[in-house]
Amino acid sequence: MTDEPYGSDPPARPVLRKSLGVVDGIAIAASSTAATTSIGIGLGVTAGVVGLHLPAIMLLAFLPVLGIAGAYARLNRVEPNAGNGYVWVGRSLSPWLGFLVGWVNIVATVAFLAYTTAVTGSALIQLAQDAGAHRVGGLVLDPGSTAQTTALGVVVLAAVTLTAVRGVRTAARLQTGLLVFEYVVLLGFCGYGIVTGPHPFSLSWFDPFAIPSATALAQGLLLTVFCYWGFETAFSVGEEVRDSRDASRAGLITLVTMLGLFLLGSVAFQRVLSEEELAGHGAEGLAYFGERLAAQPLAALPLVALMFSAVASLQAGVIPTARGMFAMSRDRTLGPVWSRVSARYGTPAVGTLLVGALATAVAALALVVPRLADMIMATVNAVGIVVSLSYALTALAAAVRFRSLLREDWRQGLRAVVLPALSAAVLLALGGYLGWSFYRSADHLEVSPDNGWFLLLTPLVMIASGLVAAAWAKWVRRSPYFRTGEGTDADAPRLVPAPE
Repeated sequence: MTDEPYGSDPPARPVLRKSLGVVDGIAIAASSTAATTSIGIGLGVTAGVVGLHLPAIMLLAFLPVLGIAGAYARLNRVEPNAGNGYVWVGRSLSPWLGFLVGWVNIVATVAFLAYTTAVTGSALIQLAQDAGAHRVGGLVLDPGSTAQTTALGVVVLAAVTLTAVRGVRTAARLQTGLLVFEYVVLLGFCGYGIVTGPHPFSLSWFDPFAIPSATALAQGLLLTVFCYWGFETAFSVGEEVRDSRDASRAGLITLVTMLGLFLLGSVAFQRVLSEEELAGHGAEGLAYFGERLAAQPLAALPLVALMFSAVASLQAGVIPTARGMFAMSRDRTLGPVWSRVSARYGTPAVGTLLVGALATAVAALALVVPRLADMIMATVNAVGIVVSLSYALTALAAAVRFRSLLREDWRQGLRAVVLPALSAAVLLALGGYLGWSFYRSADHLEVSPDNGWFLLLTPLVMIASGLVAAAWAKWVRRSPYFRTGEGTDADAPRLVPAPE
């Protein structure tokens, strides 16, 4: 492995091995987006807000996310970088904002990984019980036991982290296999549900104006926009694809595929389940949906698919986080350990192991520090605010960088400047609305994932800690990153927009 101490000048630029194609990028991004998990958990929760208008809200939320994806794709074609938003925002807007984008994504993802370990362990224990295994030795298996689910989930996290260390292509192959199984199960059950469901199909399901109220519309959009969260993982491996355009293709193909799956799932759920059943079962919606359509053991297949989705999400969370920290370390905004590249595997192996270890430590500490567990839940619940901020800043970076196209070619300018700027405005408004809702939902601060003030304080602390870390990187590490951004793209290489 390479390990050079930082001196007055930056070290030689570490290089990741180029081994991926467009299919690999799709597998990584689709695993991160986790359509099965979003359908299995998110549809019931969203139905509790918008009623029988899931297809409408899925289509409506897709529009601003598509504008964000277009910004990512255009930026990636002219400057592929493992740090993506961290680099692009730093160059075009401000190094401080760019660092903030990188920082909040890291913190949110580590908390998400710690949370998902328990979800994965719970799914495995439920499957074991369905197969008739109710105890191991003298231990009674309990899917509601935080200790059991976390311990089992940590084992899975260690396994997928080691797979990611061996190479991102190896990880992509594993995720491709998991995705094929997930999608076969989803397509089979949802297709069967659409054909045989007892509730009649209605075009009103696709009518956003039929949603009960403006508040329900806004809350539904907030929930649904972040079902698409993760498509940008395709761009975090932009330096490891053989053709930089493949990352853009993978990200956009993943996003369109997610839309198709979400529409299929929402129509199928509404054909099979009543509004009361949808809202009543919430996070257990996919398991209940499977039980309504088939008897055991077939009814367990959706739960298996959900477990596979959780496993893939763990690995898909480790990969972009390690790449983001690699890019930040390369710029000396983080320590040198994160940019060590394995000579054998061509990956940031040490950084990948450390990300897995950090998530494991947070999950383990949450077992003995109840307030830490509350903090993790609050971070997961409030992740929408930081995701909206990260997406919006990246889209605004694209609008600033390509603003000259407004004068040169109005069609290109519309796609490269106007649409990303409008999408950013929508997401900032939604994030602001979510923060305002948290503030108004409580009249005192309580360390609880159900307390609105605590939910609002969590992303604010994440942002404040990012500013402190940025100050350390600028004045203590003396990172050149804060000299090359300068709040404009003036010092960046001249970037010519790629042809459509």
